[in-house]
Amino acid sequence: NLRSLERGIAGGGVFEYDFDYVFDHSVDESTPGVAFNFPVTFELHRSDRWPAFLLDIMPTGAGRRIWLRQLGLRDGAAADWELLVKGAGNPPGNMRIAEAVIPLAGPHPGFTQEEIVEKNADFIEYAEARGAVVAGATDVQGDAPKFLLVRDRNRRWHPDGALADRDVLDCWLVKFPRGKTEADRAVFRNEAPYLEVARSFGLRVGSPLEFVDDCLFIPRFDRTPAPAGLVRHGLETLRSAAGIAEFGKRGDHTLFCAVIARFAADPEAELIEYLRRDILNAALRNTDNHSRNTAFLKPSGGTAALSPLYDFAPMFLDPEGIARSSRWGDDLEPQIGRPLWGKIAESLAPRVDAKRLRALLARDAEAVERLPETLRKCGVEDRVIEKVARRCAEIAEDLQDAGPRG
Repeated sequence: NLRSLERGIAGGGVFEYDFDYVFDHSVDESTPGVAFNFPVTFELHRSDRWPAFLLDIMPTGAGRRIWLRQLGLRDGAAADWELLVKGAGNPPGNMRIAEAVIPLAGPHPGFTQEEIVEKNADFIEYAEARGAVVAGATDVQGDAPKFLLVRDRNRRWHPDGALADRDVLDCWLVKFPRGKTEADRAVFRNEAPYLEVARSFGLRVGSPLEFVDDCLFIPRFDRTPAPAGLVRHGLETLRSAAGIAEFGKRGDHTLFCAVIARFAADPEAELIEYLRRDILNAALRNTDNHSRNTAFLKPSGGTAALSPLYDFAPMFLDPEGIARSSRWGDDLEPQIGRPLWGKIAESLAPRVDAKRLRALLARDAEAVERLPETLRKCGVEDRVIEKVARRCAEIAEDLQDAGPRG
């Protein structure tokens, strides 16, 4: 009803699958649903808030501001519905709002990489006015200016959704610095080498990022070009999987571990991956570790696992002073940024063997102790290395203390 719509994401509603879709796929357990918490059944779901998965696909941050301007709306809860049905026509993942899908753009020569890097006026106009609205390539979720782009067979760039799938060579997320200060630019310049540090540490990462003149080109892992067309993989944030239908809520690692244990195809492997990501977040002071910055990748016909790492950068440098977004409980992280790794290992039992995990933590202590050297080899700037070196030593000592007992 109208009153519910005026409350935006805090308004209630119902959700159900199309009857024919359920009937045709009821015997196939691999049939993709909209989210983990909404399996494909005839059940009618009632909620006093929007389903959390809708927050994954609606525009936020800079993308929200652009859509508000495009639609002539005043920001507020009452704008949420229009933003969803107009701005979620081609979000990351494999879901979209049917009403938001606009037909393919007409013939367009595309743009060169140089025009994108220079923020060529024609590119911005097309990406925001035509591409953003028509092709859904506005700034994606988050507050840094970002665009979802694709390259055609001639390696020219277009907004995602502007081309027919058969004409797409590859898919990219392209973003610019959050602000104009040197600190903003330092965070941005070091994101690509930070990812290589994570690769060296053994975390699950995607293809290397390309940094070109204050512009970061990020190969997407939720799209796979194939002979038959573009394969769109499911992508669901931990926030959605945890059923959290609100923005800005501080994350609880213990809750997220329970979510991973429930939905991952290999809970032990994914819990270890998640824990090791937090080790690196703590050591390298990536404080922006909120629940939208970790997601499940759900390949078509495949098994659910954590997606490759993304949005991993020295966020402690951000001039807005971003606090550690997700934390362990007070008993597991009494000092923010210095979790008690041994107690965490015990808390994850029996989903992960505590003795094995403690041994892994002790081995990671050596790798964390060497992080300043690894950072240098991967091209992280000296200023950043100097500011994280002490924390690396502290986390390494904490991990060593968390080693096997007896």
